[in-house]
Amino acid sequence: MVILETREWAQATFGECELGDVRRTKRLVKLAVQAAARPDGSTPEQTESWGDCKAAYRLFDQDEVTFDEIIRPHCQQTRASCRPGDVKLLINDTTEVDFGYSRRVTGLGPTGNGFGRGFFLHSALMVDAADGRVDGLAGQKLFHRKPKPNRRAAKNTRRRAADRESVVWGELVDHVGPAPADVKWVHVDDRGAVDFEVFCRIQAQGNSCVIRAARLNRWLLTPDGRRVRLDALLNELPSCETRSLEVSAKGDQPARTALLELRFAEVRMPLPQVVTPWLRDHRPEEPLRLWVVELRETEPPTGVTPLRWVLYTFEPVTTVANASTVIAWYERRPTIEDYHKALKTGCGVERRSYETAERLERVTGLLSVVAVRLMQLKTAARETPNRPAVDVAPAQWVMLVQIARKKPANPKMTLREFLRAIAGLGGHLGRKCDGDPGWITLWRGFEKLMLLARGADAQKRCG
Repeated sequence: MVILETREWAQATFGECELGDVRRTKRLVKLAVQAAARPDGSTPEQTESWGDCKAAYRLFDQDEVTFDEIIRPHCQQTRASCRPGDVKLLINDTTEVDFGYSRRVTGLGPTGNGFGRGFFLHSALMVDAADGRVDGLAGQKLFHRKPKPNRRAAKNTRRRAADRESVVWGELVDHVGPAPADVKWVHVDDRGAVDFEVFCRIQAQGNSCVIRAARLNRWLLTPDGRRVRLDALLNELPSCETRSLEVSAKGDQPARTALLELRFAEVRMPLPQVVTPWLRDHRPEEPLRLWVVELRETEPPTGVTPLRWVLYTFEPVTTVANASTVIAWYERRPTIEDYHKALKTGCGVERRSYETAERLERVTGLLSVVAVRLMQLKTAARETPNRPAVDVAPAQWVMLVQIARKKPANPKMTLREFLRAIAGLGGHLGRKCDGDPGWITLWRGFEKLMLLARGADAQKRCG
């Protein structure tokens, strides 16, 4: 359950950070309260006074205040929050945090096509498999891209390198570690994770996975030992089911109803010819046992690229129901794209004006957790919609939002009603056709509510 009261949330989230001095931890907690009240504001806008602003700058100048230590308690709390019987999806992906080429910032690496300057975040976002609730970050790594060497190394040499950029997928798997007893963790990844080493690391941790295939010409083995390319194998398989999918309009392509065929099969993935340093030390004795699940559009309109998903999984897929579960898990993957949007748009991480990479890394650690909070606001009402709002939010907030929305006083206001009223402050009209409010609307409403609460507190002190 998300903690709505910002001071309580900040203390629970950052109060266990070990920054070399208890005063630094207290300062971080205070700064987290200020950042949560206005996530997209600059540090001066968030702190509002020169004393608090200067204290924030001093905090981010300390060597003991690191990105890893700022996010550590949150990630540990997220991993420990699972209960027996839970199935959690660990959605992994990388995003670049680009501060622009013209900025005078020391210590940044290249981004994009090499003309941007910034660093990369590789995140494992924990999402409940049943209802899509965002639990938090199970792990996160920040890394800088190295400049390209003048001489291009051989392709196989780059793939064997221990410090290659793609190794971050496997390193984060090991950092997250195994699931607690009686809990299932499923790593859900896009094409960037299709690496024999990543599969092995996931298996070694006792976790499962759903990973989209990157190349359909990969050589695999059938259970009887026949060597076959993935695309050829899929073409051999009979269709198990035909289903329809409503596809939204995109660009110059109109909306359509796509007909999709479902196929699945058991396969073996042999050890690749190019062996990485990690695989030399952890070489499996046998090929990996996997299942592949495919959804393929059969009759796409002229000029439209047909939809096609080919997914690898450790989950035994022997029935259509098994395959549907794997597909449903992969359909949760766009949640991490919403997280990246919350970090960049909702928290404005790329608009920060610090002049060293170290400072930017530290403020990014703080905002990475604030971005999770923004996303959790959207699902808070779904968890316990009929719970009294005063159980999870200050009574003052409940009163103020009713006054601002010109609602009759209702001390029994439910959490769902409270959050929808906050969304109304952020511009949500609340009509039946509008659906549930998104995190951006809720965040805007919370920002107004925080301003109202501060005004009410100031009036008490003056009166």
